[in-house]
Amino acid sequence: MPGVVWLLVPDRGHLSARKDPHPMALANDTQAPDFELANQFGERVRLSEYRGHRAVALVFFPLAFSGTCTGEMCQLEENLGLFADSRVELIGISVDSKHTLRAWAEQQGIDFQLLADFWPHGQVAKEYGVFLEGKGFANRATFLIDTRGIIRGSFITAPGEARELEAYRTAIRDLALVPA
Repeated sequence: MPGVVWLLVPDRGHLSARKDPHPMALANDTQAPDFELANQFGERVRLSEYRGHRAVALVFFPLAFSGTCTGEMCQLEENLGLFADSRVELIGISVDSKHTLRAWAEQQGIDFQLLADFWPHGQVAKEYGVFLEGKGFANRATFLIDTRGIIRGSFITAPGEARELEAYRTAIRDLALVPA
């Protein structure tokens, strides 16, 4: 599909003989696994509740209270209009507890939903292929999911490398080009 966002992970068909330390993220144009997690207020959130209503940007991040994650999530908070104007629900996910996420969100002024992939530890990140076993947290990965629950775009950066806001703009623009 032209103009759809890139998936920056190794191609399974071209892995070298050395073991790749990074998991294989879900591919574009596949069904997003459904899940239910608690948000920072303890409310249960199910991905499938958005089907037929809103597209979703799932933003996996390693850990609350870390420098890169704080900077990145605060930048997204400052640009919530980008998502709201495009009818895209912004949802952050980390392996932190709901209590940690609430304290962090309150401290940083983050108003969008943050989901706790706390127990079973990193299960949703594992289902999306972005859990880093050796580190115990999710890679910095974003999945754009359309109103039918199909992954239409994704991008991944290393844990210490922030995602560029322009990548979100491009992904949201490309998502708008996908027929409903």
